[in-house]
Order: sequence, then structure tokens, then C-alpha cells
Amino acid sequence: MFTIEHDFDATVITLVDEGAPTAEALREDVIITAFEDCVTLRQHDPQVNDEVVITLSLSQLRELAAALNLPEGSYRLRAKS
Repeated sequence: MFTIEHDFDATVITLVDEGAPTAEALREDVIITAFEDCVTLRQHDPQVNDEVVITLSLSQLRELAAALNLPEGSYRLRAKS
């Protein structure tokens, strides 16, 4: 399950782990906030009782999206002409 909210300066997506209770332990919600110049991913870490934050540039986000659909290797994305 996920939710999408549009704030004044960002879009906020929350991913909720709805795995089977008998499978591996469910993970904490992931909150993705898309700003004009970057994207942040936040998740509570129960082992240290603190929030972990990862910030990606838009370039890194595009590369991540492309990488999810490519085989093993080293790549460089080029802008379309």
C-alpha cells in the first residue's frame, strides 16, 4: 500500500510494508519526499531508535530508475537529443 500527498513545495509518498505476517519481519514505512532539486527517503530504524535519511539528486534518481531495468554492468545515461 502507498499514499501520495501534494504539499506546497513537495510531493510526499509513503510506502507501507504489507508483507505476509508469517514471512520475514515487516519493515517500517518509507517516506519519500520529492522536492524541486532532490528526493529524500526516510525510514525509522528501530535498532537505534532514530530516523535514517538518504538524499538523492534528481540525476541520481534517474540513474536509479534506469538501473532497476538493466543487467549487471557499468552505465552512463545520456540526454536525449
